[in-house]
Amino acid sequence: MKAVPVWVSYSVLRVLLFAVPLAVMLALRIEWWIAAIAAALIGASLSFIFLRKPREKVALGLYQARHPDAEPVHPDAESEDAALDRADARVAETDLQGKRESQ
Repeated sequence: MKAVPVWVSYSVLRVLLFAVPLAVMLALRIEWWIAAIAAALIGASLSFIFLRKPREKVALGLYQARHPDAEPVHPDAESEDAALDRADARVAETDLQGKRESQ
């Protein structure tokens, strides 16, 4: 069985930290828009306090996705590099032959 990705569990916890206070306030018959604003503030505060580790794991995962360790290789990059290496080798060979002839 695969482990649940961190971003999924973090998202579910964030939704619960909003939905539970909202449901409680609506059950207490508080105006829906006041309950929604209060639930958003409560949910943001609680997630800031209690969800630090999952938030850091999600942030690290996003950073690693945006900044991979190895740069992706373009399909033409290898052939272009090889052509440049051959050209450099020809120039070096021509310079070497020119030095031999001048001596």
